[in-house]
Amino acid sequence: MKILIIEDEKELVGVMQTALEKENYLVESASDFHSALDKIVGYEYDCILLDLMLPGGDGLDLLSEIKKLKKKDAVIIISARDAVDDKVLGLDLGADDYLAKPFHLAELNARVKSAIRRRKQHGEQHITWRNILVDPENRTVRVDRQELALNRKEFDLLYYFVTNPERLITKTSIAEYVWGDHTDQADSLDFVYSQIKNLRKKLGNAGADADIQAVYGVGYKMI
Repeated sequence: MKILIIEDEKELVGVMQTALEKENYLVESASDFHSALDKIVGYEYDCILLDLMLPGGDGLDLLSEIKKLKKKDAVIIISARDAVDDKVLGLDLGADDYLAKPFHLAELNARVKSAIRRRKQHGEQHITWRNILVDPENRTVRVDRQELALNRKEFDLLYYFVTNPERLITKTSIAEYVWGDHTDQADSLDFVYSQIKNLRKKLGNAGADADIQAVYGVGYKMI
């Protein structure tokens, strides 16, 4: 799962990134309004952690852009601006939560899990697609109640597909979601093919009533 931290305090970004990576999130960051907007427009995230006071612009304007783009990314505002008006406006603009600085990392992690669960999993603890059950918080997968062993990337791929069932997803989007937007394009696309091939084999051997179909020259779709 993929997180974007929009924050200009480098030390805070480092602390948050370390804590979230320990929870197996892929974490990217942006330190100003314009670089954040580029990432929001160009990439998909499970959760965006958004500071309001940014070089070059206001975080609430970024929130408005997210709403205009009809993005499905969960958004948690993290800000020293603990004013009621900011909280109300942020929530009205579509933020899922508001966390005032300073905060405990354990609370941040809990808020991220909760926001993703509400936005991506419709509030459910588990995600079910046909006879596949995915538990994102414990990073486990079961097929007909039998646990399926997946490596980290295979799990992230499966999570991406089960939260976007029957949707055609391009190879580039998959590579950016699972490996980040700074990976070598050619190498990551080759790795996408390899990991999806392994995941399909494991799902097939486990008797999964689902398949990841290749759409030649474009990408993949879980059916």
